[in-house]
Amino acid sequence: MKTVHFPTSKEELKSLKAGEIVYLSGRIITGRDQAHKRLTETLKAGKKLPVELKGQAIYYVGPTPCKKGEIIGACGPTTSRRMDAFTPSLLKQGLTAMIGKGNRSEEVRIAIKKEKAVYFSTLGGAAAYLKKRVLAAKIIAYKDLGPEAVYELEIKEFPAIVWIDSRGKSL
Repeated sequence: MKTVHFPTSKEELKSLKAGEIVYLSGRIITGRDQAHKRLTETLKAGKKLPVELKGQAIYYVGPTPCKKGEIIGACGPTTSRRMDAFTPSLLKQGLTAMIGKGNRSEEVRIAIKKEKAVYFSTLGGAAAYLKKRVLAAKIIAYKDLGPEAVYELEIKEFPAIVWIDSRGKSL
């Protein structure tokens, strides 16, 4: 099985094909509805984003609180379609990949193709398993959003399927 390391370039993602099973490793960020809304509002206001998106992957997750001694709580993917209204503008900022679950809109599929990005789907209902793939976690933006804050995660061998490849082919 192929491993994709983040951060990465769009060039590196070109070899991936819809339906391919991969492991994701490296540093990624997280973000759900409220974080996406703030990021988009920041762009519209012409201000600098609090996180670098170029070469970045964003995981649609809001981790549960962790128990003492744990790195992170359960961290399964949320439904990706909820971020669709925000996705095209974030892809234009250099975002290279998204990780979530479920289908995306036609508008997002077209934006993924245009920006040569990739959408990965991961295991829904496996939040306890996925947290074992997280080696480090820290909040890097929007702490006031609680579990919807933007985290930086270090992941290793995080299982995923290429759902939409950089050519726009969708599983």
